[in-house]
Amino acid sequence: MKSRGNFWIKAAYVPILLIIFVFCLIGLIITMNVTIDSKNIQRTIGELNTEDLFVHFLQAENHYFYPDQEDPLFTTTSLSSLAIQLATSIKPTDARTFLGNELPGLRLYDTEIAVAGEGTNLSNIPYESPPPTEVLLNERKVAEEKLQERQSSEEDKKPVTNPEQKTVFIYQSHSWESFLPLLEGAENPNDAISSDERVNVIGLGNRLAQNLMERGIGVEHDKTNMTQELHKKGWKSTQAYTVSGTIVDEAVVAKNNDLDYFIDIHRDSARKNITTKTINGKSYARVYFVVGREHENYLENLDFAKKLHAELEKKYPGISRGVFLKSKSEGNGVYNQDVSTKAMLLEIGGVDNNLDELERTVDVFSDVLADYYFEGNEAKEVNGN
Repeated sequence: MKSRGNFWIKAAYVPILLIIFVFCLIGLIITMNVTIDSKNIQRTIGELNTEDLFVHFLQAENHYFYPDQEDPLFTTTSLSSLAIQLATSIKPTDARTFLGNELPGLRLYDTEIAVAGEGTNLSNIPYESPPPTEVLLNERKVAEEKLQERQSSEEDKKPVTNPEQKTVFIYQSHSWESFLPLLEGAENPNDAISSDERVNVIGLGNRLAQNLMERGIGVEHDKTNMTQELHKKGWKSTQAYTVSGTIVDEAVVAKNNDLDYFIDIHRDSARKNITTKTINGKSYARVYFVVGREHENYLENLDFAKKLHAELEKKYPGISRGVFLKSKSEGNGVYNQDVSTKAMLLEIGGVDNNLDELERTVDVFSDVLADYYFEGNEAKEVNGN
């Protein structure tokens, strides 16, 4: 009887002690004057997978449809990590958040890894540093002999009809970004510069546009030579997004809001060991997505990039380096992504990738994007829109 009495006493005291603890914790927070700004809340929420979160709550109400759950969405570790990040802006798994305000210049590398692909960590995150305009004007010659055979095969292709309704807009804010194997005597990453669209990212945009049109998707492809535009205006290379922003805005007005997908194609300055992946005996240029978080709807673009990353990884494991979030302290911070919830900055390959690797990857991405596009259109039709 005595042991049973002790049990009920303990059972009564535990909730009382918990309530006292919660009140003490609230009092401590108020005394310390801890403030949580909206950006920190958005940043923390952005790390959650919205689909998994929805399934988690759906499972709580419909156990019949979700009888087993091997990997719980919320664990003690994940919840405590989110709570610490929300309250202090410190992410326990990211050392930069402990030191960023103390070491000068460290905030320049404050790119956030929203989704880490294979091999992606804090030591190889992308860093944007466009060369001065005078360097852009001193570009390397094209390695013509490497392009002759490819040109003859391209000429034999039948022209593709572009659907009347254009829903995809492709452009290149850094159109000068090229690839060392396609240029004469180019060895240094800073030499990978060319205005010839056969060997720069405009050429990748051409192939992507061709692939999408073959699948019945209307494409508007802007091929503005950004080097010439900046030189004409007397602007620095860092103002390229101002120029491309004007191009995007004009396209939106001209197409009367038919455009839905906006793809800004770039290439990374990392070397081949980071930007290349061998899959089933073939070499592919790796891709990654950059999402600007300096506008109010960036979470929707982040969700879009995460879905494309997941589909790429499902079909070609290791081809995506992941999804990265950038603020204005590390670059533009918006990247013209405020025009749509399906806008992306897509980095394809690096300075050392050759044309075969690049085109294989563009073809893979075209398939994934086209599948996503048609699945979305089918959903709209089902909903009666």
